[in-house]
Amino acid sequence: MLIEGLYKATANEKTAEGISAKVHLNKDHAIFKGHFPGNPVMPGVCMIQIIKELTEEATGKYLFLTVSSNIKFMAIINPEKNPDLQLAIDIAQENGEVKVKNTTSFEDTVALKLSATFKVIDG
Repeated sequence: MLIEGLYKATANEKTAEGISAKVHLNKDHAIFKGHFPGNPVMPGVCMIQIIKELTEEATGKYLFLTVSSNIKFMAIINPEKNPDLQLAIDIAQENGEVKVKNTTSFEDTVALKLSATFKVIDG
């Protein structure tokens, strides 16, 4: 985990397309004191890192983001109001690459959609 203590995976199930995961955000993590004081917001780059880490766990491979062809931040993720997130991650592996399509949501709200390509790197 790159950012220790930011989140905890509470469920992770393989699906036909990839994985379905649930994470719980730590609202008391130091990152939220600066982003933003008095109004914590989950940084988008941290969400991308969580998706990468969950994909690495699912594939058993170390990954490096090479292409982010589509990233849409559709709702603010406030860890005090919505600490529990659901992530649907479709994973396709081919030619040393891992292609990912993700939808992240809380309750009935879609917060993030991402299409990305990761290069498999040697660990």
